[in-house]
Amino acid sequence: MEQLNRIEIRGYVGNANILEVGGTRVAHFSVVTNFAYRTRTYEPVIEATWHNVTAWESKNVTDLGIIQKGEPIHVIGRLRIQKFTGNDGSEKNYTEIMASIVEKVDENLVTPTSV
Repeated sequence: MEQLNRIEIRGYVGNANILEVGGTRVAHFSVVTNFAYRTRTYEPVIEATWHNVTAWESKNVTDLGIIQKGEPIHVIGRLRIQKFTGNDGSEKNYTEIMASIVEKVDENLVTPTSV
């Protein structure tokens, strides 16, 4: 059986931080996606989900300059979960997308669907 760890999201960039590590630039940023639905009483709900993303500059991620707050973006990568112990001694998880492709997209592709 072939295994697959792939995630693809389209949304808007939140906070963004671009650093240089060993001569290579790396971007740590957040992306918000929306999911629209109606409750059983037909009340519209838009559920926002924030995703943590890390993108290393590479042949597929060449322009980290497109990662700016509020910009519509398309990210393809793999999901990574890191476990750590918090200051209170409890086990915690940090989930992030390790991006392999980052593209700016047309604003119309990420608008939430009407409910």
